[in-house]
Amino acid sequence: MASGFLFEPPSDEEIEFFDDDDNDDDDRDVENGEAENDADSSSSEEEKLSSGAKKIKKSKQSPWDFSTYSESVADEHSRRSTTSIDFKISKALQQRPAPPVDTSDHDRSSDSQPDRQEDFREEDDDDDVANTGDGDKKPFFGSVEGVSYHASSFMELHLSRPLLRACEALSYFKPTPIQAACIPLALSGRDICGSAITGSGKTAAFALPTLERLLYRPKNRPATRVLILTPTRELAAQVHSMIEKLAQFMTDIRCCLVLGGLSLKTQEAALRSKPDIVVATPGRIIDHLLNSMSIDLDELAVLILDEADRLLELGFSAQIQALVKLCPKRRQTMLFSATMTEEVDELIKLSLNKPLRLSADPSTKRPATLTEEVVRIRRMREGNQEAVLLALCSRTFTSKVIIFSGTKQAAHRLKILFGLAGLKAAELHGNLTQSQRLEAMELFRKQEVDFLIATDVAARGLDIIGVQTVINFACPRDLTSYVHRVGRTARAGREGYAVTFVTDKDRHLPRAIVKRAGSRLRSRIVAEQSITKWSQMIEQMEEQVAEILQEEREEMALRKAEMEAAKAENMIAHKDEIYSRPRRTWFATEKEKKLVAKAAKESVEKRKGSGKEVISAEQAEDLKMKEKRKREREKNLPRKKRRKLEAAREMLEVDSESLQGDEKSKNEKAGISLVDLAYRRAKAVKAVKRATDAGKIMRRVEKKSKHPAQKTQSRTEEMRELFQNDMGDKKQKRNPRGGGKKKSSFKSKSRYKRR
Repeated sequence: MASGFLFEPPSDEEIEFFDDDDNDDDDRDVENGEAENDADSSSSEEEKLSSGAKKIKKSKQSPWDFSTYSESVADEHSRRSTTSIDFKISKALQQRPAPPVDTSDHDRSSDSQPDRQEDFREEDDDDDVANTGDGDKKPFFGSVEGVSYHASSFMELHLSRPLLRACEALSYFKPTPIQAACIPLALSGRDICGSAITGSGKTAAFALPTLERLLYRPKNRPATRVLILTPTRELAAQVHSMIEKLAQFMTDIRCCLVLGGLSLKTQEAALRSKPDIVVATPGRIIDHLLNSMSIDLDELAVLILDEADRLLELGFSAQIQALVKLCPKRRQTMLFSATMTEEVDELIKLSLNKPLRLSADPSTKRPATLTEEVVRIRRMREGNQEAVLLALCSRTFTSKVIIFSGTKQAAHRLKILFGLAGLKAAELHGNLTQSQRLEAMELFRKQEVDFLIATDVAARGLDIIGVQTVINFACPRDLTSYVHRVGRTARAGREGYAVTFVTDKDRHLPRAIVKRAGSRLRSRIVAEQSITKWSQMIEQMEEQVAEILQEEREEMALRKAEMEAAKAENMIAHKDEIYSRPRRTWFATEKEKKLVAKAAKESVEKRKGSGKEVISAEQAEDLKMKEKRKREREKNLPRKKRRKLEAAREMLEVDSESLQGDEKSKNEKAGISLVDLAYRRAKAVKAVKRATDAGKIMRRVEKKSKHPAQKTQSRTEEMRELFQNDMGDKKQKRNPRGGGKKKSSFKSKSRYKRR
């Protein structure tokens, strides 16, 4: 279906390092647009459109620009009185009498023993990997008969002139298969679940029809009509930048970016102006909905989930469910990702109405131009893994390389090692501020650094054109993560390399790649002489690495002390104002957040260890919500029934504990004494009273009794009497004289009869 499609050679982000010949380069780029010749040249309308776009925008534009979203890192360090990691590395290099390695000498000495490639051979064929087919439930999805994945130009997709001019300015001439299939259906308002290979233009596939629909909105009633959710901050900034470029000729459409790490006050002010499109991460938009009162979703018409399978993993699932409930039921919902999982199907059933499942490239998960290699790290060589990486990056893959590390600490250590070795690198992970993260992306995009060392925050959606190599320094935990990581290269028809370090513990992944995707792997053998030399260099650099890390810890401690001092001063100076502010709330309690985080961690560990999940993320969320609804129903029951249920539940818990214990306790009657129960009820009463006094809950107004003369006991007196009667019963039981008296049961109604 889409196998015959050929990507046009995109030129929107090719970096040219010439100052005097910019105009010549721009004219040459316009002349080299091959797809322009493929379009229908007989159409006078299209000729006028293309010529008008050339007059307005002679130079091609880049859709991504990360430098405009936050302050510069230099200003941030100046404000916080800190220094950058590059400054610390340069200071360490100045203090060193001689560099630990001379790259040129190293290359010459290692030329006699170059790297080798050979066919990858599976070591164990016993463990078979189950095939994962499409989780499509065909009766649920709408029919996709007649959907075309081919279009010769954007004119065929019935887009307005401003959007066609923007596509021309961005050098987008011919739609990709997912764009050709998705745009007409999205314009008709259908719910869509779209999947295509990485780098196939999914962002424009949902941005173009959304902007087209906004042209016909009621302009006299401003409201937020489109919400786009992404799992990472960098992807949100990228989508926002893309929409701004596509809407550059639509002056009356406003787009707002809402993500963590940037100013809350600035975002609140932007949201109060009712922007038409909001691009956000789930946590920050929920924060604004609950606390800032600056946005509502009453007029929402389109909900878009980019990288939907990641958004529905256990860490985001509860947030997405909460947001879906706040959205109107009559809306258009679109989900996009390169990989679709069972969790996505569960959300589709909950929130989509007869959606269409569009798979632009169902036959392959990764581009055909991707060359995949494996570097085996034997058990005796696991300590030299950093030396293997430096040997590869200094000899074979020297520029435009993304290196994926498993942890933030490992990524930061690699950044220091690369800096001390004289290799230009930037780091991207969660321990950095948002300004530092965006600057790292911008430096790598402009090719001011050759290596981007990142965690999985850079694995999804980021479209940095020109990436030649992806190195998985830490092996991905599953095939889905692998697909998204290696999808950062070989995008839009370009060639690319993917190199994965595989230890003895990670041998399941190459087998999964071969058996599920049918890829033919190559095994790369790094020169032994190069590894040995880099191992010695790393040993010499260990002392400097420790000094840099120690300096960072001291700066962090000083920064924390300054923040605490500033906080204390603010509390003294503005105490009344601070306490008068309403407390920020969240849709889940701290206990629920800890439980979800714990379940997510266990799920990842089980999946990494065995490759199988015991329970899916959606099932865990459903169980949690069922338990929550059950507790809420019990709160509305009469007091007597509620106590009986609680006592029965506690007795079951005690019974289960006793069954797991020694065999001696099997015949003993398990239960809970009324004294302990009375203590618990008394604590609950005090908690309810405090909440009522604070105004958190409303006291129910009871009907007037038919016998007003009868005095009712207060709750405290009733519980005190219950406690005293229980103590009396225990004393009588110990006293042999009262042996004929039967012990009163908890179920007795006389105990709760009001006098």
